[in-house]
Amino acid sequence: MGNTSAIPPLERFIGIVLRRRWAVLAATTVLMLAVTGGARFIGITNDYRSLFDEDNPQLAALDALEETYSSSNTALVAVAPGEGSVFTRETLAAIEELTDAAWQAPWATRVDSLTNFSHSEASEDDLVVEPLVEDAPSLGDDDLARIEGIALGSIELAGRLVSHDGRVAGLAINFSLPEDTDAALAEISDYLRGLLDEARTGHPDLAYHLTGDVILHRTFADVTQGEMETLAPIVFLIIVVASALLLRSVLGTLALVITLVFVINTTLGFAGWIGTVFNPVNSGVPIIVMTVAVAHSVHIVAAVLAGMRRGLERHDAVAGSLRDNTWPVFLTTATTVIGFLSLNASDSPPFRVLGNLVAFGVVCAFVYSMTVLPALLSILPVRAPRGRPERADFFDRFGAFVVGRRNFLLWFVALLSLALVLGIPRIELTDNWTKYFDERYEFRRDTDFVIDNLTGMETIEYSLRAGREGGITDPDYLRAVDAFAEWYREQPEVAHVQAFPDIMRRLNRNMHGDDPAFFRLPDDPALAAQYLLLYELSLPFGSDLNNRIDIAKSATRLTAVTRSLSARQQRELDARAQAWLEANAPQLATEGSGVSIAFAHLSQRNIASMLRGTIIAMALISLILIGVFRSVRLGLVSLVPNFIPAAMSFGLWGYLVGRVGLAGSVMTAIAFGIIVDDTIHFLSKYLRARRDGLSAPEAVRSTFRTVGRALWTTTAVLALGFLVFASSGFEVSWALGLMVATTIVFALLADFLLLPPLLMAIDRRKR
Repeated sequence: MGNTSAIPPLERFIGIVLRRRWAVLAATTVLMLAVTGGARFIGITNDYRSLFDEDNPQLAALDALEETYSSSNTALVAVAPGEGSVFTRETLAAIEELTDAAWQAPWATRVDSLTNFSHSEASEDDLVVEPLVEDAPSLGDDDLARIEGIALGSIELAGRLVSHDGRVAGLAINFSLPEDTDAALAEISDYLRGLLDEARTGHPDLAYHLTGDVILHRTFADVTQGEMETLAPIVFLIIVVASALLLRSVLGTLALVITLVFVINTTLGFAGWIGTVFNPVNSGVPIIVMTVAVAHSVHIVAAVLAGMRRGLERHDAVAGSLRDNTWPVFLTTATTVIGFLSLNASDSPPFRVLGNLVAFGVVCAFVYSMTVLPALLSILPVRAPRGRPERADFFDRFGAFVVGRRNFLLWFVALLSLALVLGIPRIELTDNWTKYFDERYEFRRDTDFVIDNLTGMETIEYSLRAGREGGITDPDYLRAVDAFAEWYREQPEVAHVQAFPDIMRRLNRNMHGDDPAFFRLPDDPALAAQYLLLYELSLPFGSDLNNRIDIAKSATRLTAVTRSLSARQQRELDARAQAWLEANAPQLATEGSGVSIAFAHLSQRNIASMLRGTIIAMALISLILIGVFRSVRLGLVSLVPNFIPAAMSFGLWGYLVGRVGLAGSVMTAIAFGIIVDDTIHFLSKYLRARRDGLSAPEAVRSTFRTVGRALWTTTAVLALGFLVFASSGFEVSWALGLMVATTIVFALLADFLLLPPLLMAIDRRKR
């Protein structure tokens, strides 16, 4: 009994796992299957609002705007003839048919188009309000010319529902969604796509393009579903092939893959049990868990194969691998978990979900690497791969090269790092939701067409308060709003401005016999109120002004439509607008709102929050390394090859791409937690060699022989795994994948070419 109690805990653990390997496999399999059952509860959302926190101030402002006026759930259809203008009987008839059919769309509350635009004009002493186009097939040439003149001369239509050159017309549909928004959005988009398919059949000479918030929602869902079904299998295949080639052991790779399946199933099952809902931002959880988890297994399998090549029996090789790797793997698990948990600082909930689930998956990877993997390796008839003499000493020769050229390498890597870091100031931290998806998606192609040929897609909205009930017809208020609208129209970034004074100016002209001299704002508030009341009573069902004025007639909505601006440009434009209001109409001063502004601020808020989270994570990891290596100097030196790669990656990105949004705000936290793993493994083996009495240069060469292949293998697998994200059609995913993969490669260069010279330099000074 005394001898048993003297056995170190790790040795007791290894003995239990290897002696009772079948029981270990049975217990872990039952656990995995029980947790995996939750995977069926995983949800997928097509709501872009899932990117925002509940207390996000821009989202709160958007909700307040929609409660006051109407929702921002819209779809926009652009209709374009092959040649010529839209002012033909055939094209107007097609738009008229489409407008009528759009009213039948599920949850539709309003349809605005060129044909049903409520045109007002004077008829003797009466105000006549009627659709601009009625019974298009029966229109004569004079009628067509009149309609074209009215449409292109209308500040309310041109640049919004008809292009300024008359070659493209638009149809906007508003929806009021129920509580089950995902199902409603799918139903709406399916209906609209079916409707346009029928329209194309009936009018093959016309092109139809569909975009808008509703279609953005659906594209989010399509991307999430598609990437979970396609990218994860690709990564799995890459891991299998890369591991087989680098380990050169079929059964060793099989044990690794089985362990990986345990990890993924447990992670996804847990995600389901806690009610996780995936979207494009966090749909890559299985891929990231897969690629990070394989790093643990590779070190253990590689050490087992290396031990067997040295002549150890399989059982002893597995035990030796666990002795050598349990502590380093535990440390790398802790640092990786800290890195991903730092995503909880993100201002965007999907990143928090991503961080927590990957952190859970990494813990699962550690547990299964210490139980399932060694049990499998002791059961399967694993054999050591035959050595290849001509390549067997590659890492020994590489270690000799690093030792012999250590001074040159130190300066070379330092200068290379400096050259790349100088590219960081070139980066613009920004986002543009219209470009979140690449051109493989119909939504992106249609959106680009609309922006290029009809109108912009980003809007900045303002609710301008009059200060009292019924005050929107006060002449002073109208003049102030009109001046603000005119200021916006003068801005080069703006495609169209929709403002309430435009209606009042038109009504004033109508009520004076359409005399052009009266195309101005009314001076009498009582008359203005009467004009507005008469106009509202004349409007057909579904064409009221509730989307432009509030119920109490105490505020109106001004909408500025911009053309494909970056997030920074949108924020700057809104800031200029607020400055104009403060200087010229302080009574109207308010912040801009809308979907575009909410997205524009999201990346900025996320960068600020993630900066705090990343600093905390780096500080914790730094303290861990200092404590583990029992040396402040060595702990701080170990951080150099971990900080530099992220800076090099950002610098290279600045030279090649120049802009990054949400992906850039979380990349450092994700990458830092991953790349520190290689440093820990390298330093652990180096310090062991030093304790065994080897000199610093000899310890470096020994470390390369011991762990060089494993570090190369894990880097290759991790980089290839994250590179798969580069095939994604979602910008956040492909940018994150490329940046992390680049950082992982730079980290290997730093660990191989920079860390060893630093260690030798420190040890030389210590002597």
